[in-house]
Parts: sequence; structure tokens; C-alpha cells
Amino acid sequence: MPLDPSQIEYVINEQHVKQPFSGVIQVREEGEVVFEDAYGYANRADAIPNVVNTRFGIASGTKTFTGVAVCQLIEQGKLALDTRFTDLVTAYEFPQFDPAITIRHLLTHSSGAPDYFDEEELDAQADFGAIFGDLPVYKVSEPKDLLPLFQNEPMKFAPGERFSYSNGGYILLGLAIEAASGMPYAEYVEQHVFRRAGMSDSGYFALNNLPARCATGYLDDGRTNIYEIPIKGMPDGGAFVTARDMARFWDALFEAQLLSLEMAAQLLRPQIEVNPANADDNRHYGYGVWVIKDEDGVSHIYSTGSDPGVAFVSTNFMAHKVDLTILGNTESAAWPVFGAVEELILGGNSANS
Repeated sequence: MPLDPSQIEYVINEQHVKQPFSGVIQVREEGEVVFEDAYGYANRADAIPNVVNTRFGIASGTKTFTGVAVCQLIEQGKLALDTRFTDLVTAYEFPQFDPAITIRHLLTHSSGAPDYFDEEELDAQADFGAIFGDLPVYKVSEPKDLLPLFQNEPMKFAPGERFSYSNGGYILLGLAIEAASGMPYAEYVEQHVFRRAGMSDSGYFALNNLPARCATGYLDDGRTNIYEIPIKGMPDGGAFVTARDMARFWDALFEAQLLSLEMAAQLLRPQIEVNPANADDNRHYGYGVWVIKDEDGVSHIYSTGSDPGVAFVSTNFMAHKVDLTILGNTESAAWPVFGAVEELILGGNSANS
């Protein structure tokens, strides 16, 4: 049964009353927009409301674009999944890195390399800004700028041993992209991913020089996030997109505009199990995307990210031919809204139930 826009609006408003949501929500079914709306303020001080084409930071959702960029370079023959990282990236020293770390390990969070923000060791609500210590966030604008935080640290485990979500691993992939392409990371993605996909509103924008229609991120205590995250997006997080650009991205990926269909299928395929010790955890990881499996195969794929003042998820429910994108400029209110809309899409909820 086709999705009912009024039901989508109902479940969103139900959550919005409990915890006000600030951001944009878009739902498409079979490529057609069935619901799209904006809530809250892009800038509270000047009372500028969010609109459907407001640009939002997406935190770790950026890893999806990094994964696509790496796969493009693989198709071009400029690197390979089994290329050893330290053989490719020779401009910097990594004295304790295992030379067996490959591009495949980094893509699948299984390298065992140290991390600058290790989510296995740090609480999810930890003060992100505090991890930079003597490295002010306004000086972090390129992948290499983060290296002092982890390049000299010891390995966590042997490459390929297990899954361990790694922000630092995707910083290393950014360096690999630069080495293989000869271009700065952000420039490569903007030119070869965003422009090719028609994502004209998306980019890696400096927080102190934002273009029009960019939402300011707000912490739960009302402060902005400008002193909490790097001033410019990195390979592991921080790009700005709109909901409409995310729709263009998924279309371009599935229509072979960014990668061949064979390579796109590989990127979206379950490459590693996230938590094999828990039979109820059906999460897997592809190359920059999360993959959910059920008894019939892949149920849905998603890109997601969360930073101080940022909440993002863009999910493609493949069996239902539905994609859902939620962009938020507060820390937490997006997730209850996502859960409610997801339940409706999967057929487990009704506005009249």
C-alpha cells in the first residue's frame, strides 16, 4: 500500500510535541517525493527558519562519500582494495602501524589502527571538542591536521581481526584518496561525487565562512557547535548537504552515475558483521555504509552521523522502494522522529492505531 503523507505528518508531529525537532525530513517512494517539510530554526539568534533546501552538517554520514571516492579510484586503477596503506601514503610517518593494513581494512573498520575519537572507549556523549586538547578546532581543515592525535599510537588489534568503528581510519582513507588522485580530499569529493551526482548545494564548508542556507548546529544547552567540531569537514565527517541532494546522491549511485553497477553493489554489500557475538544484531558494514540484513537478504542500507549539534540519517529501504532522509541541527530530537517514520514505512504503525 502506498505511503500516506498525512500519516507521515501525524507520526512526526506526535514526536515533535514530545521533543521539538529542528531540521528537514524527506520521504520518497519509488523516486517520488511523498513528504517533505522543514521544522525549527536554522539560526535562532536571527529567527531564520529551516526550509526544505537548508544545508545541514551530516557528521559521519560523510563516510559514505569517502567510500564512493575510494571505489571510484579503484575502478580507475589508481589503487586497489588490497593496496597497503603505508605503501600508498608515504608522506607521513606511522611508526607503530601494522604494514599489513589495507584499503579494504580501512573501508570496513577492521584495520586495528589507532583512532583519535575511539567510540569503543569514549562515551557517545563525551565532550567531542575536548579531545583536540592543544589542537584547536579552527586549525583542523585538512585530513593531515588530525594526524598528531593518533599517528604515533599503538595498534588496537591485528588487521582484519574484527570490526571496530574508526573515525581515524576514514581520515587515513582521505590521505589515500589524496595520494592516489593528486587532489585535496574535499576538492576530489566535491568534483567527482557531488558535481557528478548533481548535488549542487553540497560541499565542505568552513564554519566561519558558510554560504547561504546553512543551518547552525545547536547543543542541547543552547550553545552553537562552532567550537566543538573541526572548522571544515573531513573524510570521516562534516560535509554539508540538503535532503534533496541526498535523494540525488542515491539516484546517482543506483543509476551508475558515480560507480559501475558492479562496484556500487560491492559498496552496498555486507562486507563485515558488526557484532557477531550477538545473534540479534543484524548490522553489517559495506564500504562507507551500514547494511541491515534479514532472512530475505539486505533489508535496508543507511548513512548516518551524529556530532554536537548534528543529527543525520538517510536510509534506503530497498524492499519497500522508499528512502528517508532526516537532517537535524540539534543533538537528539531527530532520532525519535526517525524511529516513528521508520516504523510507519515498515508497516508496523498507523496514525489511527
